[in-house]
Amino acid sequence: MAETGNPNQWKPGTPSEEELLDAIHAGKFYLCLAEQTLAAAFYYDFGADIDPTYRKIDGAWHSDAPYGVLHRVAVSPAFRGKGVAGACFDWAFSQCGHLRIDTHDDNKPMQRALEKHGFRHCGTIYLADGAPRRAYDKVN
Repeated sequence: MAETGNPNQWKPGTPSEEELLDAIHAGKFYLCLAEQTLAAAFYYDFGADIDPTYRKIDGAWHSDAPYGVLHRVAVSPAFRGKGVAGACFDWAFSQCGHLRIDTHDDNKPMQRALEKHGFRHCGTIYLADGAPRRAYDKVN
């Protein structure tokens, strides 16, 4: 991520192996394949109030209905700029019709991708450690 101007969002070892394995075993970690090659990976979940960091926002969500959440969207460098992130967004949105996602202020490529795919900036949320994140949603 540092090569795209975002050296601060994910620290080494984040997410941890345990966090990844928990998400895989819970059926919440997804892979996007292109021609049998790993193009992207992401975490997706759906429900009411599934992300406690989204309870308080400096701003406003566009809906209070149950929502899907995307986290840890990672696109392989070989597939950047080829619409892979958009395909992941589209798949997740097709599952629920209401998505929320957040990203670091330095993650300009993700912000552009979100806006290109119809997500609207809602304000700022704060992670458990107090770190701010730009919050977006997309509502049917």
